[in-house]
Amino acid sequence: MRKNYRYLASMLMAGLFTLAAYAQTITLSGNVRNSTIKDGVPAVSVTLKGSSAGTFTNEKGDFKLVTSQKAPYTLVFSSIGFETKEVTLATVSDAIQVDFVPASSLGAEVVVSASRVPERILESPVSIERVGTTAIRNTPATSYYDIIRTLKGVDVTTSSLTFNSVTTRGFNGSGNTRFNQFVDGMDNQAPGLNFSVGSVIGLTELDVDNMELLPGASSALYGSGGMNGTLLINSKNPFKYQGFSAQIKQGVMHVGSGKGDPISPSPFYDWSFRWGKKVSEKFAFKLGAQFVQAKDWVANDASNYIGAGTGAANHTIPGNRFSDPNYDGVNFYGDETTANMFDVANSVQGQTRAGILAATGNTLDIVALMNASLPANATPAMYQAFIGSLPAALQGSVATLVPFYAGLRNNVIPKQGVSRTGYRESDVINNNTVNFKFSGGLYYKITPGVEASLTGNYGTGNTVYTGSDRYSLKNLKVGQYKLEFRSANWFLRGYTTQENSGDAYNATITTRLFNEAWKPSSTWYPTYVGNYVNAVLFAGQDPYTANSAARAAADVGRPVPGTQQFANLYNQVRSKPIPIGGGFLDRTNLYQGEGQYNLSSAIKVLEVVVGGSWRQYVLNSKGTLFADSTGPIHTNEIGAYAQVGKKLFDALKLTASIRYDKNDNFKGKFTPRFSAVLTVAKNHNIRASYQNAYRFPSNQNQWINLNTGAGILIGGLPSLRSFYHFDTNPVINPVTGQP
Repeated sequence: MRKNYRYLASMLMAGLFTLAAYAQTITLSGNVRNSTIKDGVPAVSVTLKGSSAGTFTNEKGDFKLVTSQKAPYTLVFSSIGFETKEVTLATVSDAIQVDFVPASSLGAEVVVSASRVPERILESPVSIERVGTTAIRNTPATSYYDIIRTLKGVDVTTSSLTFNSVTTRGFNGSGNTRFNQFVDGMDNQAPGLNFSVGSVIGLTELDVDNMELLPGASSALYGSGGMNGTLLINSKNPFKYQGFSAQIKQGVMHVGSGKGDPISPSPFYDWSFRWGKKVSEKFAFKLGAQFVQAKDWVANDASNYIGAGTGAANHTIPGNRFSDPNYDGVNFYGDETTANMFDVANSVQGQTRAGILAATGNTLDIVALMNASLPANATPAMYQAFIGSLPAALQGSVATLVPFYAGLRNNVIPKQGVSRTGYRESDVINNNTVNFKFSGGLYYKITPGVEASLTGNYGTGNTVYTGSDRYSLKNLKVGQYKLEFRSANWFLRGYTTQENSGDAYNATITTRLFNEAWKPSSTWYPTYVGNYVNAVLFAGQDPYTANSAARAAADVGRPVPGTQQFANLYNQVRSKPIPIGGGFLDRTNLYQGEGQYNLSSAIKVLEVVVGGSWRQYVLNSKGTLFADSTGPIHTNEIGAYAQVGKKLFDALKLTASIRYDKNDNFKGKFTPRFSAVLTVAKNHNIRASYQNAYRFPSNQNQWINLNTGAGILIGGLPSLRSFYHFDTNPVINPVTGQP
């Protein structure tokens, strides 16, 4: 009996504790709707005043909030674009209906990027532009990057359908290293390429919450690179944005293509989805993907280009393939290889002369003999008779020599450059753009005020860009993975960027080597010059016609674009690594750790924010891009910053920031920023600020060692200058010809 009583007692106590637990847990639920149009408002922050409990409304505006507090309850509703509202409940109601009033005051948006702490946009210490969820959702553009180009002072260079380069207040170009882009706090640069590729591997469009743009210098808080500005792209938190969404965009590319266009109208596809789920009050996750496929535009500038290697500044000149033997089309590749006709003739004559001398024991100088035996205006029959009088072993060599000898003796070979026949961009770059992006994240609330997240963004696809040459980024793969801990006052994060160049290749180098593969220049140029002399000297043709005939003879056997012969040989050349082929083997990675703490709650009289970061680049291109043929190169950067703010007389806010950064290869750098914001009336402010910026040279600026075929691009570090002996030998300017 005693055991039975104990059992009943224990069951009774458990029931009482259970009842007590249920009695202590209250669920507050309701709906938030737009007071004007009466539609539910999603992603509204709902917090219980005086506690850390909070939640967000779903896509219909509904919310549920669990608390153990006793009545009365004060709920605070806030969202960008609406006036903050407080609702007090004396008792628990079955459902709460809240009418949310749209904000009408200018500058009510809250931004973070200007000071790394939340503040109204009108009260930020520097100029800032913001794009919210609504603008992103309603834009008719193909990409959310197209919204950025509409902002004040922004310039966007479009190199291809999926590659855009952003800048403000300065010159732009494809692959801008003077402008920072951060996605959820992660630097969006591809560490080997050193410029941001956000439109290739960034967030899917449905997962973008907002974008904040800082025009101009921003190094004081964001470090090296923010000389022309910084762009922060923030994703949607699944605790706040829940549910499944899908988007399909379709269109037509190249409408109105006319004569001469390399491609005709073709479809554009953009499919994406996002799924966010709050499993419990502590755990949430999200998944998203985006697929883009289209026929990209193809560069087809046929202007005749003259480069620095010719002794002149880079510019275009009149002429085309038919009028200029040395034609180098801007978007034609392979025609960068050039040789001087007069030099080719002298080289062939000198080599043949030396070969015959060696074969005859230095007893027969064939050029001297021809000078003595033949008149300058000798006919083909005379040359044939002369060749027939020679020993049979020499007749073939002399027959080869005749056009070069005759051309030089009669001064019909000009000192004219001749380029190899190039191929159009549409022949050597596949314009079928395929871009796939995948993102996901796991979010866990360790405590109501501390959230941990593990997120990743992965992208792969094809795109092109122009740097020192034209590059085809084929099957490029870049992944970014981050672990972060965050509260209202601090964050700590670590992330890595893993770059894989895939089948990327330099179209310029590849096509030049392709020409060498089907017929080496050592054969092509003598064929050209020999046929030119025969046409001018022996057939009486004018130089224009002779050059056309000479090129046709030299191009015999040239692979035709679109044939299997062309595809097989081109793929063979581009798949080989530089310098024997045109392919990159870039597997460069970036690792970064950083943290920040807002000390304002501890230091009541001042608003103080401090932070620091460490970054490491691991360059690994197997010698195809960097000077890393002996192994990966490690480069470290460290940085620390502090910001102090003080509001005086409720009207004047002063802010001062300073940052210190150090790169392994360069001296440390301090970057300050000072600002003052004076409130003269509600929503009327006067701002004054001073700031500057800098950037450490990019990895390519430091370590590039790229063989372009026409020369070698090298970085500016002393070790590379020493390797090529520029520290002991003078460097000659190719334009001026002077040291």
